[in-house]
Amino acid sequence: MDAMIPAPRRAAIVLAGGRATRLDGADKARVEVDGRMLVDGVLQAVESCAPIIVVGPDHLVRPGVRVVREDPPFGGPVAALAAAIAELADDVAETWVLACDLPRAIGIIALLSDVDLPDGVDAVVLRDADGRAQPLAGRYRTAALRRAIAALPRADGVAMRRLTAALRVREVDDPEGFSVDLDTWDDVLTYRAASDRSRAGEEGRRHDRVTG
Repeated sequence: MDAMIPAPRRAAIVLAGGRATRLDGADKARVEVDGRMLVDGVLQAVESCAPIIVVGPDHLVRPGVRVVREDPPFGGPVAALAAAIAELADDVAETWVLACDLPRAIGIIALLSDVDLPDGVDAVVLRDADGRAQPLAGRYRTAALRRAIAALPRADGVAMRRLTAALRVREVDDPEGFSVDLDTWDDVLTYRAASDRSRAGEEGRRHDRVTG
């Protein structure tokens, strides 16, 4: 019998240090949906990873979570990744990269966990219904991510799409809308309303099963 090949060691990086200007400067990570802070939902989705690194302010410290800060603060997602990737050991084969404002992060993990990263592919990310790749909803080869960051003249102020342009990225369709993010208060309110309707529907179906 062939020996089982161990799963690659996976880390997780959660980006939570932005200015959230479209949320009027609110602390996006602490916005509540589904009865908890956004960041806590993302952290639950990646709880099996090691290490888990949040890039953001110190108040986001949680048990089992390492918090770092990009230099300079508010330097953007690539600067945040540079700060986090420096914390990863060389034996971390793959790294989840997720924004903190993904209320359906657990669906992202479920959808992409078993997607192959064959030789010649550096990352797998979701592609939303509008056909746009979502680089902050993906799984990356750690070494490739490290090399791409190191090749930049500087990390602060660099857009994620410039970084991923240097990588070989496989895009996966997201028919369930797992990559929905909450950038504005309208997004938050719309998501909360949809979530309330979904819970009400499930409670109604449960009641029908019990009483039917």
